[in-house]
Amino acid sequence: MEAALLGLIAIVTLALIFDFINGFHDTANAIATSVATRVLTPQQAIAMAAVLNVVGALTGTAVAKTISSDIVPQQYATLELVGAALVSAVIWNLFTWWKGLPSSSSHALIFSLVGAGVASGGWGIIIPDGVIKTLKGLVYSPILGFIAPIILMALLSWLVLRWMKPAAVTRNFRVLQILSAAFMAYSHGRNDAQKTMGIVTFALSAYFGTQYDHVPLWVIYACATAMGLGTAIGGWRIIKTMGFKVVDLKPVDGFVAETSAALIIDGASSLGIPVSTTHTMSSAIMGVGTTKGFKKVKWQVAGKIVQAWIFTIPTCLVLGWIVYRLIDLFN
Repeated sequence: MEAALLGLIAIVTLALIFDFINGFHDTANAIATSVATRVLTPQQAIAMAAVLNVVGALTGTAVAKTISSDIVPQQYATLELVGAALVSAVIWNLFTWWKGLPSSSSHALIFSLVGAGVASGGWGIIIPDGVIKTLKGLVYSPILGFIAPIILMALLSWLVLRWMKPAAVTRNFRVLQILSAAFMAYSHGRNDAQKTMGIVTFALSAYFGTQYDHVPLWVIYACATAMGLGTAIGGWRIIKTMGFKVVDLKPVDGFVAETSAALIIDGASSLGIPVSTTHTMSSAIMGVGTTKGFKKVKWQVAGKIVQAWIFTIPTCLVLGWIVYRLIDLFN
């Protein structure tokens, strides 16, 4: 078997491993609040998230097209470049999972791709508009994620909560939070799995020497399945950080946070903007926490989460560059 084909097989395998890791790394985004409020057991929440991650992954390719053609042009695609980006992103994902930090798998992959692209052909081959689109998603999704729950909680308090007894609020929102957790899992699959679809399509472009304006059907199903399997494993370290260490949550809080985050992520997916599910959900939890009082949020833990957000971009840029250089050296 020719070396290039072996390289493609290795890269597709590595991409699916990344998608699998993304599944268990980001499971917390969809289920942490449901587990924390005891609306669902961890096993129930993970099973539901696994199924709906797959469903979401099968519903579009707008984000995949951004990854496959709007960061580095497909004519500059090489297997070494794609491999370096994936290795860099996997290293960062495993490190932050080990530390229990909810960092962004999405931005780890994208900025590893940028770093590897710079190492391959210099800054001139990077498409500024695609990177800017990603950066806008990076900046705006946490801001909206923080503000939206505050607004939604205010509306619920005015329209519904002030007329209900506390026991009735808890009982009704336990049911509603199951629906919001399902929506969150669906939106996570719709945005995050597409990023791996895009990177596999980019690798196919490198191997066949042709440009793709669509994502092959087998790539869609493979990436959706890998993420679903990863989600089924779960990521308990990050679930504990997201669900228990930032703010004390009630079912109504979980419903508000999940609904707000899912709406933002789903809207971004429709526009082809790769956003961070982790950033958005973390911000939503902080936002809903402030409605209880500023002191109710454990800002020290929140600060560590923000640090992980900040360090992801420069770390993965440098890591992608280093891994590409090492691959190129051994070649």
